[in-house]
Amino acid sequence: MAKFNTSGVRAVAQGPIRTDSSATGATHEGGAGYARDAKSELFLLAVTNMVGENTFYEAAGQRDSRFVALVREVAPTDLEWLTRFARWLRLEANMRSAALVLAAEAAKASVEAGQAGSRGIVNTVLQRADEPGEFLSYWIGRYGKQLPKPVKRGVADAAARLYNEKSYLKWDSDSRGVRFADVIQLTHAQPRSDRQSALFKHAIEQRIGVAEGVPESLKVLRANASLRAHDAETIRGMARSDELAAHLSTAGVTWEAIPSLVNGRWTKELWESIIPSMGYAALLRNLRNFDQAGVGDEAAAKVAARLADPEQVATSRQLPMRFLSAYRAAPSLRWSYPLEQALDAAVAAIPELAGRTLILVDTSGSMRTGFSKDGTLKRWDAAVVFGLALARRCAHADLISYSNHTLRFPLQPGESLLRAVGRWQSDGFFIGGGTSTARSVRDTFDRHDRVIVLTDEQTAVGGDPGSAVPASVPLYTWNLAGYQHGHGAGGANRHTFGGLSDKGFDLIPLLERGRDTGWPF
Repeated sequence: MAKFNTSGVRAVAQGPIRTDSSATGATHEGGAGYARDAKSELFLLAVTNMVGENTFYEAAGQRDSRFVALVREVAPTDLEWLTRFARWLRLEANMRSAALVLAAEAAKASVEAGQAGSRGIVNTVLQRADEPGEFLSYWIGRYGKQLPKPVKRGVADAAARLYNEKSYLKWDSDSRGVRFADVIQLTHAQPRSDRQSALFKHAIEQRIGVAEGVPESLKVLRANASLRAHDAETIRGMARSDELAAHLSTAGVTWEAIPSLVNGRWTKELWESIIPSMGYAALLRNLRNFDQAGVGDEAAAKVAARLADPEQVATSRQLPMRFLSAYRAAPSLRWSYPLEQALDAAVAAIPELAGRTLILVDTSGSMRTGFSKDGTLKRWDAAVVFGLALARRCAHADLISYSNHTLRFPLQPGESLLRAVGRWQSDGFFIGGGTSTARSVRDTFDRHDRVIVLTDEQTAVGGDPGSAVPASVPLYTWNLAGYQHGHGAGGANRHTFGGLSDKGFDLIPLLERGRDTGWPF
């Protein structure tokens, strides 16, 4: 009789996150804590780090210091890995501030180590025209105005790539500590064309107060000055004749500037005139304003079509929770279905999972903390969105809310994801209290093919959740907070992922087919 060569044999696969096989520390709740190598800890922290924001267990300064220390530990040994990670973090994970800090600290550590490559990592994370100034503000605040040559060149590369007349009008203002002119002068950025050269010269002259009009070659700036010379009633007339969007585009004026142009508040006509030219993120965050101004159904239908378009969702790189936030904020039900479609598109990377899946969502007190100061989106919101989305992809799923005890969430076939999130809230499935992950897994496991836990990993008692299921059953931890110590040992069939998007869930079927998986970049 065969002992090893059986139909149930499965290759042992490794994911990218490396967790110790034995406890070497403690979670913030005093439970056994399992450390990770520097890259793994940095990855889990970066993909959940809003920079400058408190979490339940870590003050903003403490969290940011740990982030910087990890970057500076990795940079001298593997700057190439950090550069790939920084680009992915900025462009795919859409973590703007974390990517900027990562690049700055990696560059600092690399320069100190006498290592080449800093220019590239700086340039690659600066993707929007306000970011060279953001980067320099961060650098000057920490290290002063002395810029190492690779850093200077990296910022200069980005400025030459990103600075044009429209970005100058949008992002350069007295409210910025570091202006376009300051970036140009500090980095000696070289213009790529005669027109950009004229823009750089004009920006510097404006900054020091010696500009004498706008050069003929800067047509957008001249159109902008001409538009702003019109009185408010003329601009309102443009809106009534549907000419406003074209005039704004020619003049490099974005929708945010309209109230100042008309010297008044938004009206139905102003919104309807400008909606066709607005970007996806601007539409998403203004649904309440559209309703309050009385925007008509025809204009709203255009907004809805764009919100629901999977290609525009992908291009916008909005995190899934943004659609939940917009749904909660919007007064009118006319946005519900397009937001549902948009959210479905935002979690489209979650794979279909055969067999029986146990999904546990941590709704303990520490998961109640917000991602940002306004507190509108909480970590348990993200956990519930992903838990429900996962359940919809499973052939059979048992979905559990847990803290000190467990509640089985009754799934309803065909129910929309946003409605299910609302039912989770209204029916009391956000529990609060302490975190007993291992006990919750043990109490709800019933010969499932896999277990997925969405959590911040900060357990108090109960030991390693991996010990609560047979070693042959994969247990996947989805980390939503990035604290230093995990709740369980790594090793065969024990995997950890993390983040605020759906990017990592597609690793599950790969691992179950016995394929090792690398970083998502």
